[in-house]
Amino acid sequence: MRPVRLAITGAAGRMGVRLVALGHQGEGTVVTGAAERAGHGQIGHDAGMVAGIGPIDVTISPDLKHAIGRADVVIDFSVPEASVHHAQVAGSAGVPMVLGTTGINPEQQSAISRALAGVPHVQAPNMSVGVNVLLKLLHMAASALDDSYDVEIVEMHHRHKVDAPSGTALRLAREVAAARGVSLDGHGVFARHGVTGPRKRGAIGLQSLRGGDVAGDHTVIFAADGERIEIGHRASSRDTFALGAIRAARWVVGRPAGAYDMQDVLGLK
Repeated sequence: MRPVRLAITGAAGRMGVRLVALGHQGEGTVVTGAAERAGHGQIGHDAGMVAGIGPIDVTISPDLKHAIGRADVVIDFSVPEASVHHAQVAGSAGVPMVLGTTGINPEQQSAISRALAGVPHVQAPNMSVGVNVLLKLLHMAASALDDSYDVEIVEMHHRHKVDAPSGTALRLAREVAAARGVSLDGHGVFARHGVTGPRKRGAIGLQSLRGGDVAGDHTVIFAADGERIEIGHRASSRDTFALGAIRAARWVVGRPAGAYDMQDVLGLK
């Protein structure tokens, strides 16, 4: 069986170089395309050299249409505006996509969903296998613990992250809300400052910390009178997200057109 051929967007970025390295050297996959934004200093360079694994005869291109030429699936960890364009290119070419970009607003999400409607695609705010197991455990906990248990979600990421709360924190909060039969819009508390008054029963708190090179820490706290439960995940390397995305890429090829997430990939639904 031939390996799954990957096209990597943002191939010279922090996630892109790990996707190139792990995707080309991993079992069952090979990188055949790499793209970066127009004007990037690594355009025209060998993607393997940029990723530190030696030449792989794949040149970083400013044109995803060119990079996608021989690919079975596109992996995209970029920024929302770019992801909309990447989805349009992949959808038009009939190529499946794995999308890990966070900070996507509703209008952008609608555009992405329309663009990818005709192809199978996996989209998740966090591609880590561990985080997606955490989501399953969290749903069980939130279903069993009523709103006498106050919920707080604390996340920390590196100083360069531009969106807050993290997409993963929002996904965790929505999982709690769904298990309790409420909406995050009506129960989420995203910041506290000054005299806030007593905590409202049923509130779901989210707090964001930024600093250093933290790849991603998430902790969900259930606090009640007399006891506290904490469920968490700490990522020490971006490789965990890259490996999850590559696993999703292998899984999505050949699936029926439609939207999937990592819970589908891992058989947790």
